[in-house]
Amino acid sequence: MYKAVFLDFYGTLVHEDDVFIEEICQRILTSTGTSPQATTKDIGIYWWNSFSEKFQSAYGDNFKTQREIEISSLEDTIAFYKSSENPRELSEILFEHWQCSQLFEDVKPFLESIRTPIIILSNIDRDDIQSAIHHNGLSFENMITSEDVKSYKPRPEMFQKALKTYNLDPTEALHVGDSLTSDVAGAQRAGIKVAWMNRKNKVLPQNVSPDYVVRSLEELIPLLA
Repeated sequence: MYKAVFLDFYGTLVHEDDVFIEEICQRILTSTGTSPQATTKDIGIYWWNSFSEKFQSAYGDNFKTQREIEISSLEDTIAFYKSSENPRELSEILFEHWQCSQLFEDVKPFLESIRTPIIILSNIDRDDIQSAIHHNGLSFENMITSEDVKSYKPRPEMFQKALKTYNLDPTEALHVGDSLTSDVAGAQRAGIKVAWMNRKNKVLPQNVSPDYVVRSLEELIPLLA
């Protein structure tokens, strides 16, 4: 049915950085000089909002790498909460995870079971994702990152680049990812069907309609047979 499958990487093939984000927020909270009423959740929300604002404007001539955005958003957060933490030191916690993220158990059986060509589409910087791929003993011939197109999902450039590079019509590809915004919305805007990877059994918002909802990669095998 599909001539190619576009795979997100973090949160889809390897574990996300939620645990490390919580650790960083806790360290900021412990060292804060602001109101004791602040919580790690408050810090996480402020950090995410700063990151999102920079992320959404980072394309074309204004493109910045994920590492640059991460450090800058942490600098904002640490300054706002008057923390004594070093943003670059805290960022290294995330960078190490990005390079050594652990595979989900269903990844290798899935990759061994399908013959459909795979193209990795990732917002993470190329060096980091290549390190993670090598760390897990994987090999992918085809990969497009944000650095290649100077933009991030859900913007269309990464999807358009994949379609053009591999001579595909949007109807001939299936995108698989765990983010409702970057993956589901982004792929659908490009006319590509998408399978939402819902490993954590989250509630699907009423205004979002992925073409497929799966909880493991094994559920995709019949679609790609």
